[in-house]
Amino acid sequence: SKFVNDKWMIKNGFLNDAQEHKPWWWNIKVQKLNLSAPLILLPEVSCEKAIEILQEKGYDQAPVVAESGLILGMVTLSNTLSSVLAGNVEFSDPVTKVTYDQFSKIGLEDSLGKLSCILENDHFAIVVHEQMQFSGNGSSSMKQTVFGVVTAMDLLTFVSRNDKK
Repeated sequence: SKFVNDKWMIKNGFLNDAQEHKPWWWNIKVQKLNLSAPLILLPEVSCEKAIEILQEKGYDQAPVVAESGLILGMVTLSNTLSSVLAGNVEFSDPVTKVTYDQFSKIGLEDSLGKLSCILENDHFAIVVHEQMQFSGNGSSSMKQTVFGVVTAMDLLTFVSRNDKK
């Protein structure tokens, strides 16, 4: 049934939205949100250190990214704290034990309309930028770099500050 659900099709890139009465911001690109650079955690950071860093820097969540650049998921302050307090993880455990590996990605060139569809079901999306990476032997691959984390509040702030109505 999800294949006949337009919102699912749009979110997963199978359909461009054909909605006739789109809001003024619907086709604006994600890059216009002017997101701040994200705080990135490496997988070996301990839960204790992750809590400390997130609190000190004033972040609610941060992507966990391997040295290779592979995006492993997202860690949230509330989940990390509750997992430690419940005894499910130790302060000394790596942050990967509390990392959400189910997350949505969106590109800088994607529309705010697509982002809006993602944020209807998810609390956040990781904004990625794809770039071609070449090795010494001339082979190439596409590499995703985390550009930011976007929430519904970021979208709402953008819309309310730039409201064209």
